[in-house]
Amino acid sequence: MENEIRNVLEMDVKPALAADGGSIEFVSLEGDGIVNVKLQGACAGCPGAQMTLKMGVERILKEKVPGVKQVNAV
Repeated sequence: MENEIRNVLEMDVKPALAADGGSIEFVSLEGDGIVNVKLQGACAGCPGAQMTLKMGVERILKEKVPGVKQVNAV
């Protein structure tokens, strides 16, 4: 599951964030389907980062990787 998450982040999420000067780094996967990531670049500290995380990153990961339940920024 971790490899699937990393692939989705690389192929689907990072290019979209890079268009706005941001990036994302996989940190960890907890056993109950919680993914921890670190927002970087323009995304770190951006007022819209929480919405991007929940409405973008979390939605994409839930769609593409069965078992993902939540995404948190750490």
